[in-house]
Amino acid sequence: MNTIAVVGAGLAGSEAAWQLAARGFQVRLYEMRPTVPTPAHSTSDFAEIVCSNSFGSDEAGTAAALLKEELRALGSLLLIVADEVRVPAGKALAVDRTLFGRGVTERVLGHPRIEVIREELPSLPESPAIIASGPLTSAQLAESLQAFTGRQNLSFYDASSPIVLADTIDEGGVFRQSRYGRGNDYLNCALDRPQYLAFRDSMLAAEKAAVHEFDKINYFEGCLPIEELAARGEDTMRFGPMKPVGLVDPATGRQPYAVVQLRQDDIAADHYNMVGFQSRMKWGEQKRIFRMLPGLENAEFARFGRVHRNTYINAPAILTAAFECRNKAGLFVAGTLAGVEGYTECIASGLVSALTLASHLGGPDFSLPPPATAIGALCRYISNADWKNFQPVNFSFGLLDPLGKHIRSREARRVALVERARASMAAWSAALRSA
Repeated sequence: MNTIAVVGAGLAGSEAAWQLAARGFQVRLYEMRPTVPTPAHSTSDFAEIVCSNSFGSDEAGTAAALLKEELRALGSLLLIVADEVRVPAGKALAVDRTLFGRGVTERVLGHPRIEVIREELPSLPESPAIIASGPLTSAQLAESLQAFTGRQNLSFYDASSPIVLADTIDEGGVFRQSRYGRGNDYLNCALDRPQYLAFRDSMLAAEKAAVHEFDKINYFEGCLPIEELAARGEDTMRFGPMKPVGLVDPATGRQPYAVVQLRQDDIAADHYNMVGFQSRMKWGEQKRIFRMLPGLENAEFARFGRVHRNTYINAPAILTAAFECRNKAGLFVAGTLAGVEGYTECIASGLVSALTLASHLGGPDFSLPPPATAIGALCRYISNADWKNFQPVNFSFGLLDPLGKHIRSREARRVALVERARASMAAWSAALRSA
């Protein structure tokens, strides 16, 4: 039987290694810590959580809870451990980070079919293998990965703009128009000079998020946080992401002084992206300041802006929906390296990679859950997103197909999406069992 290499014992790698071993495969799990330390980790434990100890909401009816529900149904080891060591956190799933890392490590080390190798792997292993080396992938392995994927398909940071829930935008405060009369694809928040200056002043005074040493970035000009542009000069934003050229405000018949553009972010038009507004302001500050914009006074955000160090590949150009490399059968990429964002999403990618690889090698039959499910929708996005503008993503309801019927209430719409996902997951599971 094949020995499968899994590179990286983080969330995705630990899940993948255990799932493969549980299906009878020999696994060689490479983890360079503590032999080669990273600036972010402080222990040698597997699945060490270095930032928040929260896995997000566990409240029924939320996108985060739906993804966890599906992972529990598929027997995710890391969700089992997380549930065992959860700490009080309202409706969120938060864990004791020490007990979580220790619990995952004990189970992985205790599995007789997993051989752990505590050393750096300097180059890509031969197939079958799963690469899950994370955002702090070592320089040598990153070079090997870059040679395999192509220089243009490996990034070392990500910059994401805020995403606004469409039904919280005041349509009376924005106008729909693309530049130079080329359609109506964008929503535009027009600002006059006093509004623009007040917006900029608030941004300059905003509290910024603390930056970990391992997360420091030498910014590229095309990836500057919006507050950095604001600090460069009074008009810098107006000649950058807030430029008004080519637009006419229907309310005045003139070109606005400045504009913030919002672009549709999902098929259902439930989410809009604030173009060019990546930010390192604290999330509360972003909410307060962006609500100063016309039409966004009551805006709710599915995601806030961010810029942070993150090694990841251009997944739509490289991977199938099962996280397998298109041009190298048996080689999978999982976790943040594959362009998923969030603890639970990383676990999902490791699980899907492992179950798919096991099936390829003669293990139990496995096919991807349908795109009406959380896992299926996440997998589809990874392989089918716009490869020219790919950014790492969390699972949200916006990744699911529209319902096919109009439901005015956002809460009722989410309930319907969850019910459809559960029905789809149940039908898929039944078909898999009978195969």
